Amino acid sequence: NQNVPTAGGFGTRHCQAILLFAGMMINYFQRVNISAAIVPMTQATAGAPSYSWDVGDKSLILSSFFWGYVVSQVPAGLLAKRFGAKLVLGLATAIGGIVCFFHPMAAESGVESVCVLRVITGLVQGTVYPCVHTLLAKWVPRTERGFLTTGIYSGAQFGTALILVTSGFIFESSMGWPGLFYLSGGLNLAWALLFFWLAANEPATARGISKDEREYIESLTGSNSSSQSMPVPWLSIFTSPAFYGLLAAHCGFTWGFYTLLTEMPTYMSHVLQLDVKSNAFLSSLPYFAMGLLCLVVSPISDLLINRGTISITTARKLFNSIGQWGPMACLIGLGYMTADEKSWAILLLTLAVGINAGCSCGYLINHIDLSPNFAGPMMGVTNGIAGITSIVAPLVVGAVLTNEEDPNQWRLVFFITGGVYLVCNTLFVLFGKATVQPWNEPPSMSSTMTLRNHLENDSKTIAPTSDANDNRF
Repeated sequence: NQNVPTAGGFGTRHCQAILLFAGMMINYFQRVNISAAIVPMTQATAGAPSYSWDVGDKSLILSSFFWGYVVSQVPAGLLAKRFGAKLVLGLATAIGGIVCFFHPMAAESGVESVCVLRVITGLVQGTVYPCVHTLLAKWVPRTERGFLTTGIYSGAQFGTALILVTSGFIFESSMGWPGLFYLSGGLNLAWALLFFWLAANEPATARGISKDEREYIESLTGSNSSSQSMPVPWLSIFTSPAFYGLLAAHCGFTWGFYTLLTEMPTYMSHVLQLDVKSNAFLSSLPYFAMGLLCLVVSPISDLLINRGTISITTARKLFNSIGQWGPMACLIGLGYMTADEKSWAILLLTLAVGINAGCSCGYLINHIDLSPNFAGPMMGVTNGIAGITSIVAPLVVGAVLTNEEDPNQWRLVFFITGGVYLVCNTLFVLFGKATVQPWNEPPSMSSTMTLRNHLENDSKTIAPTSDANDNRF
């Protein structure tokens, strides 16, 4: 314990975290721009073209992103492991930025052309989570895992909120809705260039990092420096109950989050009867709330674990339950709201999305808990399978909603989403773990086997201790 390196204060790992936070935020512009733009794209507004797309057409467009997204998940994790996450993520972001510029042109050609571009966007966006998870496994010490990981991934919520809140002003500007695609494309290209310049795959290759910080990170990640050449233990992963608990939690979150992400602007427009600018601003509130709550719950989670108040496994299950069962209750209440109860409906929507922040300290970092060496490929698998729910969810909504102004049909949508939350988190509570699994390392390698053995009993603290007689670490 006394030999564990320390690295206090602001360091290179925090610079990498800020860069990744910005990357998550800007990459989400690619995902969300169509959800925000599809409302004015189907309404006649001055200075911008509009299209007569019915509910089925819009559901097809919204779900087509995930067709490509699902396909690229596992290959992205393997490519990041083989060639480095920096190269894969940087190239993918740049390609996605270029594709954004062609969306207005595709809309003129018809629904099919827009779907093609959304599939391509999904393909490149499918690299984001596997690559970021690969980088996190190398860069984030487990004593800071909750805060830094959640802080980085909160960029997704802030990015969603930012593009939604600004979209109303863009739509009413001289650019119209096409401007949303041009701006998001330009920002993605700019970030990709910055990322290539400043990012590093691991501390050992980072410029300007101190020796103390590098040793501190490497001693507390549990990720082996030779993991790029290690074969992925697919059989062990797919026979692990803990993996299936994680998979269920990931699927539940994805169904609920993307149902609300893709359908909230439509709900606010047709049921709550809000205008475009009000719709854009209020649709952003839940994601601002989620982003801020991510920064609140993550240090609480780290504090409870590092002080030994609760075990890591208990912390993951507790916060994931808050993040899925809390929104479930809000959606049940939301199902009974009408246009005369706008304030209550907006409050419940904000809470339903905002409380999802608990999941950032639950399933989202559980891949790294189970296997620091294979967190990227595992994220590719779970995010790929969960992505299937992202395809199905908008199609289910399209099948349920024959009349977008009928609150009773929206009630069924919310009840279905709440039921998915209930089942999936229950499976995570029953089967989930937060201990490094035996298959993280081949038997012949011992560089992190000691770490695994110490964490196998799910010790109640992961912070270094100065007590020489304390053998938990």
